[in-house]
Formats: sequence, structure tokens, C-alpha cells
Amino acid sequence: MQNIIKNYFTESIQAQIVMTEALSEPIEQAASIMINALLNGNKVLTCGNSLSAANAQSFTAQLVSGIDIERPNLPAVSLVADNILISSIANHYNQFHDIYAKQIQALAVQGDILIVLSPTGNEKSIIHAVQEAVIKDLSIIVLSGGDGGAVVGLLGRNDIEIRIPSDKERTISEMQLIILNCLCQLIENKLFIHRDSY
Repeated sequence: MQNIIKNYFTESIQAQIVMTEALSEPIEQAASIMINALLNGNKVLTCGNSLSAANAQSFTAQLVSGIDIERPNLPAVSLVADNILISSIANHYNQFHDIYAKQIQALAVQGDILIVLSPTGNEKSIIHAVQEAVIKDLSIIVLSGGDGGAVVGLLGRNDIEIRIPSDKERTISEMQLIILNCLCQLIENKLFIHRDSY
């Protein structure tokens, strides 16, 4: 068991080191886009499936309530959080593919940010969400893994893909959470702590 424990943590540390080198720039770009949107009075929408849904909801909670400092609440909505709404959309349209797209259609306005968490980038509910975000002229930030999947082809030149260098869903989910925590810290630092040091 000790070997399994050591291997697990070693794999996680190695993935984080690779991410530090490969993803610092897109993470910084994503933070800047979010900061500008929030300063302009827009909001952040998040979605994802399975483990990514839990990360989306956690990040939304961080934005709204903060973590380490007392600060004003930031406007964010998790599209994965309302089970009744999701089941209603799925039941009405007889499929789950539009559970996020319909919420984006109803809630999003131009200038909002959509953060999409997907290890493969190929889930139909995620693809439909991004398609609707394009129609609504939202800025899109995708945290993906593997080869990025079909979602990558939908992104515009001002959208951001943060592609985690792994094919393992467990590793991708873990790295998603680290990236989201980092984004929250960057946003808090810029908006509420050291405005000139960002």
C-alpha cells in the first residue's frame, strides 16, 4: 500500500510540474478575461459532467463566497447545481444533451463568461453548451484533457483552452481543481488585494 500511496502523490506532483511549464500562459489569459468581465458587471457560468461537475460547483462557490479573505461576493452560477431544473429540461426535451445549453439561453448575456470543464471535450451536453455560448457571444474558457476533443473546434480566437496534459479522468479532475483554485486566487488578488501587482 505504501508504494501505491507514493506513486499516487508522485504522479500528481509530476503532473503539476508539467502544468506549471505548459499552462501558465493560458491560465493567466483566462484570469484576465474573467477579471475584465467581472469589472464590467458580467457573471461567470460553469458546467461540466461527472467529476468535472463537482469541480464546476466548487469553483462557483469559491467565486461567490471567497476562500481565504473577506471580500465582496462575485456573480457566478453553476449550471450543474439545480437537479430539478436539469431533470425538467431533460424530461421536456427527452434528452440530456441540452441541460446546459437551455440554461445558457435563459441566463447568459453578452459579455458573460462560460467555463467548461471536460476531460474529453466530446460530451454532447458540453458541445451544445459551447455552441449556445457562441450564439450568445460569451467568452469561453475550456479546461480539457487528452486531445481536447470536438469542443476545441468550436472555440473562437479570443476563447481560451487550458488543456491538461493527461488522458486519465482522475488526473484531469484533480488538475482542474488546482487550476480553478489558482484562477480564484488570481482574481481575488487583482480585484481585492494587490491591484498593481497582478
